[in-house]
Amino acid sequence: MSDLTKLTIAEARDKLRAGDVTSVELTEACISEIEAADALNAFVHKTPEIALEQARKADARISGGDAPAMCGIPLGIKDLFCTRGVPSQAASRILEGFRPEYESTVSHKLFDAGAVMLGKLNMDEFAMGSSNETSVYGNAVNPWRRGNDDTPLTPGGSSGGSAAAVAADLCLGATGTDTGGSIRQPAAFTGITGIKPTYGRCSRWGIVAFASSLDQAGPMTKDVRDAAIMLQAMCGHDPKDSTSADLAVPDFEAALTGDIKGKKIGIPKEYRMEGMPAEIEKLWADGTAMMKDAGAEIVDISLPHTKYALPAYYVIAPAEASSNLARYDGVRFGRRAKLAQGDGVTEMYEKTRAEGFGHEVQRRVMVGTYVLSAGFYDAYYNRARKVRALIKKDFDDVFAQGIDAILTPATPSAAFGLGEMSEADPVQMYLNDVFTVTVNLAGLPGISVPAGLDKQGLPLGLQLIGRPWEEADLLNTAYALESAAGYVSKPGKWW
Repeated sequence: MSDLTKLTIAEARDKLRAGDVTSVELTEACISEIEAADALNAFVHKTPEIALEQARKADARISGGDAPAMCGIPLGIKDLFCTRGVPSQAASRILEGFRPEYESTVSHKLFDAGAVMLGKLNMDEFAMGSSNETSVYGNAVNPWRRGNDDTPLTPGGSSGGSAAAVAADLCLGATGTDTGGSIRQPAAFTGITGIKPTYGRCSRWGIVAFASSLDQAGPMTKDVRDAAIMLQAMCGHDPKDSTSADLAVPDFEAALTGDIKGKKIGIPKEYRMEGMPAEIEKLWADGTAMMKDAGAEIVDISLPHTKYALPAYYVIAPAEASSNLARYDGVRFGRRAKLAQGDGVTEMYEKTRAEGFGHEVQRRVMVGTYVLSAGFYDAYYNRARKVRALIKKDFDDVFAQGIDAILTPATPSAAFGLGEMSEADPVQMYLNDVFTVTVNLAGLPGISVPAGLDKQGLPLGLQLIGRPWEEADLLNTAYALESAAGYVSKPGKWW
């Protein structure tokens, strides 16, 4: 029965249509795997009753011939997405007990297409983190291990629960969000595929905000074809989101021909970071050779403002976070601290936020408030915004030269051990985003594709960056890379 959970979305869709399996059978298999995988701490709010009800309805739709591609497919939903009547905490103590009376647009679109919700997935608190160690639920754990070493590894962050659940075959796909690499980095750490679409392609309505000009939802799946199928269901204009693009959604799966002959693939010299591990260098070189062998033209390019991306990001993102998180004050919903006699509204705000927010969230709120304060706004925030414009122009200039996609590493290393990057030096953790933040700052689509293993047997990913709104072309280039890499490795089951 558990072999059913190893199916890809495309395989499951075809079996459901052929009558070889029902959505209820598929869902029951996933529920069974989830129950046996508590050691991964991936699912933090399980919803088996909702899942089986949705599966029964999906089976009826399939029998009636009214079945979109995602109909009957069991998914996990990141805890950042508001789901009606189901706890939606953003992995934070301050949203304890919050059950929304509404559904996020992305999850609503998936459920409208007949997808099945198995439950809510672990993540870094308010999506702030690169290792899933800031969650109120505790750490999510990577299903991979270093050879015979039992050290628990990070699945990456912030979408760590999503990555772990897909890699461990607990669900067929999962939603993620990406503010500075939070889909692509965990996808690379766990050997799965993750795409961050162009900013505005997926609605942000009903997704708990971290940094509003950077956040974007996307799918995390077992391969590129599944990413295309799931992204199709998630996209579309939403009048409730002023940043949602009113553009037609192409048929992403139909674009997967694997033919990239004549495509120009850019290799940015600025991504050759000092001290980059030899394994990452080799993976990048191998990926470049694969693209060339597939008929693409390899072009050396320059993105001169790349070195300023990380500091600009860590000014802009905390600034927006401090503004967005001001609403969590214990007044209307979520946790409220116990007050002493004589405490007023100011003490309520202070005590509620002090005990409701974890250390990383507190750190970023304080940084953000500082850079937005009088006397520092121009020195930090406005300067970071100008740098962001220059980073975007770098990409615009490269694409104007006819470059179709840009190939880079996805992460500076394979997954590291939980606790190995001490909170005493948070900047070390921030460096995990070095290859991914530029994509968010420029609002571009980016995808991580598993392309090999390191010497300890851990997955490594390559990133492709595409032109704005050309996810179909980007997915096809990723499909060609995936086919050439031939990556099929899975974690050994220890949980």
